[in-house]
Amino acid sequence: MGARHTSRVVASLLGLAVLAGIGYALRWRSNPTPCPYSQRVWIDLPRPGITRTRVRTLLEPRPGERILELGPGTGYYTGAIAQSVEPNGTVHAVDVQQAMVDHLRTRMRKRGRRTVQPIRGDGRRLPYPDDSFDAAYLVLVLGEIPEQGRALAELERVLEPGGRLVVGESLPDPHFVGFGTLRRRAERHGLEFEDRVGTRGSYYARFAVAPSPPT
Repeated sequence: MGARHTSRVVASLLGLAVLAGIGYALRWRSNPTPCPYSQRVWIDLPRPGITRTRVRTLLEPRPGERILELGPGTGYYTGAIAQSVEPNGTVHAVDVQQAMVDHLRTRMRKRGRRTVQPIRGDGRRLPYPDDSFDAAYLVLVLGEIPEQGRALAELERVLEPGGRLVVGESLPDPHFVGFGTLRRRAERHGLEFEDRVGTRGSYYARFAVAPSPPT
């Protein structure tokens, strides 16, 4: 009886933990917020479906280019992209949390990535003039922004005509944005779909700003 009772208690506790986890994920999804700095350990874990190599391949960063990274966190992707634009390019890494910005600045300095410029900013109000960047990317970030359409419109604004945008999404991120939803929202704000790699639940999608009409 003792063993059976213990098993039932353990099973009940596990069931409650699962329900609590689901409830937390649903609340987080309905209230978009970035991963807090105190939980940064999770954003440095390996990401098999949305790797550094894949984002670099699809983004095609080139030496001398100006690249925008929105929501870099602690810099999981930043160093790889920064290396691709050296020696004269720059990666402007914009994060809404000052603690992430400070962490990224220290991390990039230790790695000798002088092309990275971390800055605090909001994806809905980017602190740059029109046509500032050759390309931009964000991974597991769009769903954390309360006004996704506004963020996409801002990205289109700061990209030069013909500029490239890569968006990465993957389950089980509670803020996961499906490809169909992403494409509709992006195209609504002047971004043209170009390519996609990955699976339905873990993918990168590439868009471009329409080029300027010939004069």
